[in-house]
Amino acid sequence: MKLTLGWALLGSLPLSLLSSLGAAAFANTIELSVLPLLDGPTANCPERIIAHETMRPYFEGGFATDGMIKLRDIATNIRVSQSDRFSTTWVGTLKPEYRNCQASGGMLTIDGEDFEGHSYIRVQLANGQVKAILDMTGMRDANGFTTVVTFKGLRDGNPRWTWGGTD
Repeated sequence: MKLTLGWALLGSLPLSLLSSLGAAAFANTIELSVLPLLDGPTANCPERIIAHETMRPYFEGGFATDGMIKLRDIATNIRVSQSDRFSTTWVGTLKPEYRNCQASGGMLTIDGEDFEGHSYIRVQLANGQVKAILDMTGMRDANGFTTVVTFKGLRDGNPRWTWGGTD
């Protein structure tokens, strides 16, 4: 009886909540391209940069996504250099093997599937530094509002964020 009651209660949850329960447990792996400058010096650049995002469980009226980008693999002294409600930029010093890299990149794949949309996560590697940019400019939620950055910081030397909107 307890098992039946539990499944009955689970079945009565809104579909949006049920889909969020499954999604909240798994991080999406985002591969960012690293594209050298056309007229830049030939230098050793990282092959790719990896980010992860995880949807938070559904809450009444909105949604939120937690994310991080693995800059510690290629840089040191990472810090937030600029931030507002629309975007955040982190800057770090490239490790010696990448110090001469002149490149930029954006979202290439999510969980191995080609990404075709607006790249709201971008990177720039130039002048011995890396910049990671989380930019919500032009990103709209279901109600026509701009999604916003609600948290930005660092954990274990890597940039971390939360962004969200209304449903």
